[in-house]
Parts: sequence; structure tokens; C-alpha cells
Amino acid sequence: MNRYPTWKYALVALCVAVAALYTLPNFFGESPAVQVSSARATVRVDAALLARVESALSQASIAYSGAVLDANSVRVRFADTDIQLKAKDTVDKAVNPDPANATYVVALNLLSASPGWLTAIHALPMYLGLDLRGGVHFLLQVDMPAAQTKRLESLTGDIRSLLRDKTIRHGGVAREGQTLRVRFRDGETRAKAREIIAAGIVPSDGRTFLEPAGTSGCGSGTGLPGLVATRPGP
Repeated sequence: MNRYPTWKYALVALCVAVAALYTLPNFFGESPAVQVSSARATVRVDAALLARVESALSQASIAYSGAVLDANSVRVRFADTDIQLKAKDTVDKAVNPDPANATYVVALNLLSASPGWLTAIHALPMYLGLDLRGGVHFLLQVDMPAAQTKRLESLTGDIRSLLRDKTIRHGGVAREGQTLRVRFRDGETRAKAREIIAAGIVPSDGRTFLEPAGTSGCGSGTGLPGLVATRPGP
């Protein structure tokens, strides 16, 4: 026996159908995207920027599945991450001709892959926090030449300070490429300095090698004995 009016059953069925409809975006997943936003308060994000981005992608023959312009950014969707990375470089060069004075911020992003008609009725996916998305993955790239240069500059100061503290007179500490050259007036002073530097700096560094330079100056043209501190590459 039916205990409730028919309209109540119809209302429940309608609510379930609407709930199922607005749940659908969660099953489509996300697509790789490139997002372009303004780097300055005075620079606007408008349809002209969208046209520049689409033109740059078309000229580079990079396929994209959709472009969206909102109040703060332009977002372009791609099929996979390989195309996304290529597109980021292309778009960055197109909107920022001078990298040292960038006008726009070009970043990697993710967009919902749900159909446009679902987005049009504001059926959006549930956005999960970082803990539920598996955290954040970083890929760091080390600038080895810059790191070696910085380390050599640090060694230059350390050697000067150490020789000054030990009252060892020298003719200067100079950097020559990836080596440091310390010059002395005679071989005896050089031998003493080598022992002091080896005991005070090299063991803690672990990757610096000391070699005596001949009295010919080893290309320096000074004719003075010296020490060469070398740090090999990675």
C-alpha cells in the first residue's frame, strides 16, 4: 500500500537525478593545462591576450582541446603533459619577449576534463586538498656551474683568512677558471702553506685537490712558485 503521495516520490527521484548530474564532473578527471596571468597590477588579462596565446599555439602547430578566459587568467587545456610542457615554453616566449622583464606569469595547471555543458550549468568537480591528492611533487634542477663558482669564491676567502691567521705571506689568491692559484715568494713558504691549507680546509671539503705550481708560473707569467686548488666537475 502506498503510504506517501506520488508527488513526494517524484520529488525524491528528481533530487537524486540532480545530485547524480552534479556528481558527474568528478568522474571525468583532470587535463593538463597552461595558465597565463598578469604579473603586474597595471596589465590586463583580456580577449587580446587569449588571441595571442591561441595564435602562438597555432603557429607552433600545438594542438589544444580548449581555451578559457576568466577574470584573472587565460587557461588552455591539452591532451597530455608532453604537449603541456612544450606549450608552456611557446606561450612564455610569445607573451614575454623579454624574459628579464616578464609581463605575464605562465604556469602549469590542471583543469577539469568534464564537458562544457556541465561547466555551463556550474556542475564543477570537488577540489581535493593536497593531502587527498597525494601531496606535491617537486623536480629541482641544480645550476652546477653557478654552484661551483660560489664554492670557489668561498674557498678564496677561507684560504686568505687561514693564511693571514697563520702569518703566511703570499702573493695573492686568484681564480682561474675552475681553479684557485695562490702565489708565494719561495718554495719553502709554499710547502708550509700547502700543509696548513690541506689540514685546515681540504679535509672538510673532501673534493678539493692541492697541486704545486712550478716556478715557471704555469701560464701566469709571474715566475713565482704557487699552489693550485682544483675542484672537479660532477
